Amino acid sequence: MDVRRVVVVAYEAAELLDIACVTTTLESANWHGAQPYYEYRVATPGGHPITTGTALILEAQLALERVTGPLDTLLVSGGIGHEDAADNPLVVGHVRRLARESRRVASVCTGSYVLAAAGLLDGRRATTHWNLAQTMAARYPDVVVDPDPIFIRDGNVATSAGITAALDLTLAFVEEDNGTELARAVARNMVTYLQRPGNQAQMSMFVSAPSPTNSLVKRTLEYIGAHLRDDLSTSALATEAGVSERHLTRLFLKHLGQTPGRYVRQARTEAAAHLLASTSLPMAAVAVRCGFGTAETLRQAFIDRYGIPPSRYRLTQAAG
Repeated sequence: MDVRRVVVVAYEAAELLDIACVTTTLESANWHGAQPYYEYRVATPGGHPITTGTALILEAQLALERVTGPLDTLLVSGGIGHEDAADNPLVVGHVRRLARESRRVASVCTGSYVLAAAGLLDGRRATTHWNLAQTMAARYPDVVVDPDPIFIRDGNVATSAGITAALDLTLAFVEEDNGTELARAVARNMVTYLQRPGNQAQMSMFVSAPSPTNSLVKRTLEYIGAHLRDDLSTSALATEAGVSERHLTRLFLKHLGQTPGRYVRQARTEAAAHLLASTSLPMAAVAVRCGFGTAETLRQAFIDRYGIPPSRYRLTQAAG
């Protein structure tokens, strides 16, 4: 078995968790083999220690400019220093050089800015931290930025969402390289899911503040969350809110950027995802509890939202 050589590129004010999610996952994989599966090193400009975005100092094993291929995987970390890194000709130039000598190129979080600056994402679909996706799209118009997925694979280039999405991406690499059983063992050891599907949305609507500026919209969202199995048609919601359907729709579009019907479908799908991951309820019972009525309706909504059927989603969430 050949040991896969991985280089993680870091820079001043890189995010420590971006780096650690990758290296810890690879090291955990190594624990399960008769010999290591991966040889991983952190490379920085000049090989100098860096002060991470959390003010902790991280030593490097390699000087970026002295790294030579071939590499199995070149991965660029993100962090609050990503803009300076993307503007640094040394960092960008050597990332571009090493990409030509790597089987697989990847970024975590805002490390995508460095890949984009190197021209490695031109014409490709890519993601980054949800909060910086619009900025990235404006800065790099040749990149097709999609803010929703946890990670995206486009050819031999992969980009991931913010911070802990590095764990999902690296587990996906472990599974691709060595099979599902090793990936499952690593996930179990790290007390995490095997992996979330790459196209699962980054931000759950249940943990993001929906609309604190409009009390009627906020009350309606609370009602939806508490009555998922009830009639949540726009007319029913308008009656509950005491306004016309047209006015309610206008408020939803203004404060949420979507219609009431679309929000309800998302809310029901995410609630179903939670039940699939945390319970053993039959698919039909999940569908009824979340307001879909039938398992087939749930399946269609799930594919629309996550790109995979609910049965596959449940399988990927099983840590044991």
